[in-house]
Amino acid sequence: MEKRLKELPKLAKEAKKESQKYFARLKKRTPKRLDYLMQELHEKEFEKTDCLTCGNCCKTTSPIFTNIDVDRISKSLKMKAADFQEQYLIRDEDDFMVLKTAPCSFFDESDNSCFIYNVRPKACAEYPHTNRKKFIGITDLTIDNTAICPAAYSIVENLKKVLPLEGNKKVKRS
Repeated sequence: MEKRLKELPKLAKEAKKESQKYFARLKKRTPKRLDYLMQELHEKEFEKTDCLTCGNCCKTTSPIFTNIDVDRISKSLKMKAADFQEQYLIRDEDDFMVLKTAPCSFFDESDNSCFIYNVRPKACAEYPHTNRKKFIGITDLTIDNTAICPAAYSIVENLKKVLPLEGNKKVKRS
């Protein structure tokens, strides 16, 4: 996994322009079955992908924390919501609440587990968001995630294979 994680940013960067063009074309003529197809690709990928062997999202990025997340997590940690925010969160340039540090404060690097897994932020529970309804609305986020999450990279590359679009490199279906 370490080798794959080291190669991932380069692979994602090399595929970025092609992915952007692909999704731009897909947005113009979005198939009705896209969400179903993404769900299928997501499930197939996560049958063979174990996030505990990776943890790269927790090591490198911060999820967005909603007020509901803050309330749920702070209650679990037996803290006041304001104290939790002060200790762990900052507002980013887009005015979202995110972690002050990376890796995540709740990430255990010894086994890639999460100390607050059962109450983790919604953004963590849904990551890498490749099975989200109305997927076409988050293609920019998905392209960004391909540089962080090996599963997201594979899902996007597999989508290009199973749903080739005119004007994009046609790849043999596997």
